Amino acid sequence: MSPDDPADVTETARQASARGGPVTVSVDAGVLRGRTVEGGVRRFLGVPYAEPPVGERRFRLPVRRRRFEGTFDAGEYGPTAPHLVGQGPTLLPDRTAPGDDYLNLNVWAPPGGGDHPVIVFIHGGGWWSGSGSVGGYDGSRFARDGVVLVTINYRLGAEGLIWFGSGPANLSLRDQICALEWVQDNIAAFGGDPGNVTVCGESSGAMSIGALITMPASQGLIRRAIMESGSTFHSISADSARKTAVQLARLLHVEPTLEALSAVPQDELVAAQDRLREVVQKSPRRSTWGDVAVNGLPFEPVVDGESLPAPPIESLRAGVAADIDLLVGWNAEEAQIVLAPMGADRVRSWMLPLYALQKGLPPLRAVRTYRRAFPGASAAPALGALLTDWIYRVPAIRTAEAHENTRVYEFAWRSPALDGTLGAAHAAELPFVFDNLDHPDWQPLLAGGGDQRIADEVHRAWADFARTGDPGWPRYSVHDRQVHRFDAPSATLLDPDPARRVIWDGRR
Repeated sequence: MSPDDPADVTETARQASARGGPVTVSVDAGVLRGRTVEGGVRRFLGVPYAEPPVGERRFRLPVRRRRFEGTFDAGEYGPTAPHLVGQGPTLLPDRTAPGDDYLNLNVWAPPGGGDHPVIVFIHGGGWWSGSGSVGGYDGSRFARDGVVLVTINYRLGAEGLIWFGSGPANLSLRDQICALEWVQDNIAAFGGDPGNVTVCGESSGAMSIGALITMPASQGLIRRAIMESGSTFHSISADSARKTAVQLARLLHVEPTLEALSAVPQDELVAAQDRLREVVQKSPRRSTWGDVAVNGLPFEPVVDGESLPAPPIESLRAGVAADIDLLVGWNAEEAQIVLAPMGADRVRSWMLPLYALQKGLPPLRAVRTYRRAFPGASAAPALGALLTDWIYRVPAIRTAEAHENTRVYEFAWRSPALDGTLGAAHAAELPFVFDNLDHPDWQPLLAGGGDQRIADEVHRAWADFARTGDPGWPRYSVHDRQVHRFDAPSATLLDPDPARRVIWDGRR
């Protein structure tokens, strides 16, 4: 059996499906042994796509995995990139598992062979947390519907994005590209079409994709891209990256060099980078942090002039990635993931003009615009809308304006979590995308809620987009600005909330 022998692959999968037991497939590094699950879906977990990034490979470009000795057991999730769990909202699932071999991926494939579309999902977590091995990302229902689903793990925090001004930059993104190269070379063995690969990501995963589609090293690997709550506006300058790297070295009491950082034990580095994040967010001075102060994230893709030649939005406007179909969108109440646990009573009226001024808006006009959007309400929903627009909605619209072949969505289903205050918060769409409303990982976020009709719509739109580039509604255009809103009922709208959009003209 080999990746080039679809008859053997089909027969092996058919037999395994009938038994509901192990199934094997050959890839370039050797033979993988996975399992079949409900409906004959073939599942392969913890598959290494690159050599462990430790020892002499630490802070170096990823190297594709050498051949296995014997058959590789792909029956369980593998190690995850080192990070701290419990530092973010507990509403969102995360997972850590120790081990060096954490540059791995997971595959769910339909029964038998075929020529199925492929979705490669890139998890979020601000580039400092998260995992592609979260149970809620189970891809069985994509495979059920004829899509090969791949989730990946990649380096996080300083291991993935620190840069002192020399050496390889953007290792997190280079890991992602290495995984896409693995998919290009091996996905046919699972019944996937290497010429029809869609990258899909949420939050920093989507922001990663915003950079990936403009990077020279990714050319030819991506046919389509789905960006959930993230787009093409998250990158930092080389100078900002150097400033952040120096500050991290100071926290660790080491010389500001990659060599010195390489000698720091991994657990100490993880703890220090979390302290760095706290310092950035408590004291976001441009003089200290440069671009990092804008978004409050210490690690973002760096415009080093080589791996990432320019800010992604500028590259997109210059015509880079013109051949890639885009689907980009946001959740209607993104900022509630932070504001709802804090409590609406802690939001004061003076915060709205202050945040507006910080984001470059005329304060009085901003207060009028956002207050009118929520008549009779406290300042909390207006502030949440302003922050949602700044971080997610307006960057998504600017991305769509810069790329002719883009579909735009808004996810507006409101979660009943936190006594109904969470609403359509950041990440609320994920259980719907994977059609996994019943998975335990998502119960804190859904609070026993979830609308299966909306899940059917969202999941189908993502699968259809991966197949054809058409999720079921027209392209975005500055002439009509069509946005598909997922809600009960869903509808395609013309330029929703135009006043909130127009106030950002000339900014972001």
